[in-house]
Amino acid sequence: MRTKTQNQKMTIVSNFSLKNHNTFGIDAQARQFVAVHSVEELQNVLQNHQNTTKFILGGGSNMLLTQDIDALVIHIDIKGKSVIKEDENYVWVQAMAGENWHEFVLWTIDQDFGGLENMSLIPGNVGTTPVQNIGAYGAEIKDTFLECSAVSMDGLTTRDFDKEACHFGYRESIFKQEAKGQYIITSVVFKLTKHNHTINSNYGDIKAELAKHGIENPTIKDISNAVIAIRQSKLPDPKELGNSGSFFKNPVISKTQFEQVQAKFPDIKFFEVSPTEVKVPAGWLIEHAGLKGYRDGDAGVHKNQALVIVNYGNATGTELVNLSKLVQKTVFDKYGIAIEAEVNII
Repeated sequence: MRTKTQNQKMTIVSNFSLKNHNTFGIDAQARQFVAVHSVEELQNVLQNHQNTTKFILGGGSNMLLTQDIDALVIHIDIKGKSVIKEDENYVWVQAMAGENWHEFVLWTIDQDFGGLENMSLIPGNVGTTPVQNIGAYGAEIKDTFLECSAVSMDGLTTRDFDKEACHFGYRESIFKQEAKGQYIITSVVFKLTKHNHTINSNYGDIKAELAKHGIENPTIKDISNAVIAIRQSKLPDPKELGNSGSFFKNPVISKTQFEQVQAKFPDIKFFEVSPTEVKVPAGWLIEHAGLKGYRDGDAGVHKNQALVIVNYGNATGTELVNLSKLVQKTVFDKYGIAIEAEVNII
């Protein structure tokens, strides 16, 4: 039974389905659910429910629900974006946490602000981007990130985190480590270029897409369009097929280990990340382990991109997790390389 109670202009709903609030489309139930539309509303909810177990929900793009959420689910739906400062060469743009990431990227490109174009079409909302230090095609959030504002979980204090304080790493940040569960990001500020943009077209897929259209001197809009075309050709739309984009991290291994693997598999793809470390594309490992397009009931590995696990309709979170474990075991058994889930399994 669904019941509602009013609290500080916000509606708290009991027994609320999260099916439309996670990109896998898992029909898990929240014991209670409330959407907040301002920092003040967020603080009010946190302060008035300090003894209640809470679960913070953004765009629902980087999580796989395996159970109902026995908590007060707080959906961060704080919107807004604006230029807060600029000089001759740069512009400081603030986006609130509830803004859709891709729509925000397109907005910056429409203003001819450069720096985010390589991360077009990544699912999710702005507020979760620093948590994962999201990235794609040679760009990461940390490249343009200036600071983010956050509210403590008790709602009593706010704090600004600059780049150094965030401890960014590959798909890592302080919000996944030391400060996990302690803060809720409410806005993010990016420092973007106004002209003389740095065009990052080094990835082969981007080069090929630009060449296909005869583009030799690409603009940031051209890069964005190329990335969108590439992602759409490889990645399913979550509105049509439940998924969270890349399910696994690309493993980083020692050069010594890589050379041992390469001796057995000379065609293995790789990227050097340091004199002693090599990054191996997880998608390549999964595909060449024979799992691209594999399906077990409604849980499957996508036919066009092996890095993506999909829900063909009614798969449960547990079924998708079991498939991910099969993928991990198969890859490890063949290559001796462990791949980790990028998605948060709940």
